[in-house]
Amino acid sequence: MIPEAVHIPVAAGAVLEGDLGVVEGAMGLVLFAHGSGSSRHSPRNRAVAAELRRRGLATLLADLLTVDEDRADSATGQLRFDMGLLAQRLSAITAWATLQPATESLPMGYFGASTGAGAALIAAAEGSRDVRAVVSRGGRPDLAGDELALVQAPTLLVVGGADPVVLDLNRAAQRRMRAETELAIVPGATHLFEEPGALEQVAALAGDWFVHHLPVAPRPQGSGR
Repeated sequence: MIPEAVHIPVAAGAVLEGDLGVVEGAMGLVLFAHGSGSSRHSPRNRAVAAELRRRGLATLLADLLTVDEDRADSATGQLRFDMGLLAQRLSAITAWATLQPATESLPMGYFGASTGAGAALIAAAEGSRDVRAVVSRGGRPDLAGDELALVQAPTLLVVGGADPVVLDLNRAAQRRMRAETELAIVPGATHLFEEPGALEQVAALAGDWFVHHLPVAPRPQGSGR
């Protein structure tokens, strides 16, 4: 399927661009938080999103910066590390998705890449009732700081085995988290998972995690409201 282009209004009159792909009978919606200097056009995240849709999950890849902000960030590199702003934008996108007819009833999860993982974990900590699962790809969960201990959503940290600095950061972040957390290491993979088959392993791991954690269990017959 071809995702639909959407325009998402956020605070201060800003409008974010996104691509929403809703498969028939979707069991959940995964929102993507892109890494430093990336966008919704990231080929790696788009490849993961395609696999998630194949698994029966809807996806929303949205830019966390406006066109003007992205242009300024390309010159300064400052906004890509503004975790407060990025988490706020992701929360606004989440709120928007809860109001759309195609996605309002879907349980939600976050997929964060690189620095986007920090923003995803902060947003998950602040909106714990709305976020049922988080996956980090080569992420910087350490950028979430003290919010790590407040995350309630089950979190999967996927790191390349040949990415030692990020692997150490993920191990340290995992020790600070109280939620269900797993660290998955893709052998031989570097930070961008460019090695043959590495990204496919990321997509498979993410798909398994979301399919397991996102669907809401049916209410037993005869139970009260």
